Amino acid sequence: MMARAASVLAFVLCVGIASAAPARAFLPPPLANLNHDVRALAQRLPAATALDVLDLNTGYNAGFNAAKSMPAASTIKLPVMVEVFTQLAAGNFDLQRRVMLRPADKDYGSGVLCDAPAGSTFPISELVEKMIDISDNTATNMLIRLVGRHNINRDMEVLGLDRTHLTGDVRTAGWSIRDALRTSPADLVRLLSLMARRELVDQWSSNAMIDILEADRINTLLPAPLPQDVPIAHKTGSLNDTLNDAGIVFANDAPYVIAVMTTALPSKALGRAFIHSISRLTYSDELRLARWREANGIIQTGGVESPDAGYWSQQPPSAQTPDAGAPAGDDAVPADAPTSPPAPAPTP
Repeated sequence: MMARAASVLAFVLCVGIASAAPARAFLPPPLANLNHDVRALAQRLPAATALDVLDLNTGYNAGFNAAKSMPAASTIKLPVMVEVFTQLAAGNFDLQRRVMLRPADKDYGSGVLCDAPAGSTFPISELVEKMIDISDNTATNMLIRLVGRHNINRDMEVLGLDRTHLTGDVRTAGWSIRDALRTSPADLVRLLSLMARRELVDQWSSNAMIDILEADRINTLLPAPLPQDVPIAHKTGSLNDTLNDAGIVFANDAPYVIAVMTTALPSKALGRAFIHSISRLTYSDELRLARWREANGIIQTGGVESPDAGYWSQQPPSAQTPDAGAPAGDDAVPADAPTSPPAPAPTP
């Protein structure tokens, strides 16, 4: 298989890579410029904004309000996916386990499973793909029910994501979703940086999650200003007044993690323009940072790459079916249960 994208330098400052860490006294000039420019842009936008950028080669950060709690919208699907892979690695279920759709799971804000008949069953692998790649809210609610909100919140706290909380399912019809689903750019950047370093759950799980995120079909925010040959593993989130995007950008010699969150926007057009500007600036300054490292003798010594296309289609090396005597509970059904196909997706 042909490996894609750029490698990540193994050089990490002894102070660590935590994106919520206090600002360092020194930033390399390209990141100092980025830090200044993104703050200036954020302060001019008539909305609540927060963002964080982590250079994977050095562990340096640039950002604005990075630890601020913000409405997560669909970026909350990142922690849900991580919990699915955590329980998969623990042997609680396998990817073929089917989950039954209940009427209470349905949310019509995004996705196609909301049109499927109640009682239909879907494999976990399909639910994860739909949750990320087309941001299906119904698939998300089915997975939250399967793995448990308490477990998601607990495991995110263990990972150090202290602004990430789910107090309800994905319900887009009311204002309460802004309070029920919360996170911060720093939390999202920490989660994705662990994933980029293959330290989230395990190496196979990290690779598989990156592969799924690279297949995201909603590419109108962070990816829009980037060259088409630069892979980005990302997840968007939006509400009527909210636009978010968080991802790993595998820029050549300059991989980085970025999360941009906005809310109380006067218009989505302003939010899109803001996120495009941040993405464009970050990419340019990260490339400048790579040249700065080279000029200062900071030599690349190895690292990791974006996984090959199709990695997610492989079985985990240690995959095993849970003990046949273990109760499946009412959140899942046997793999050979009858299914009802979902209604056809609406024509774009």
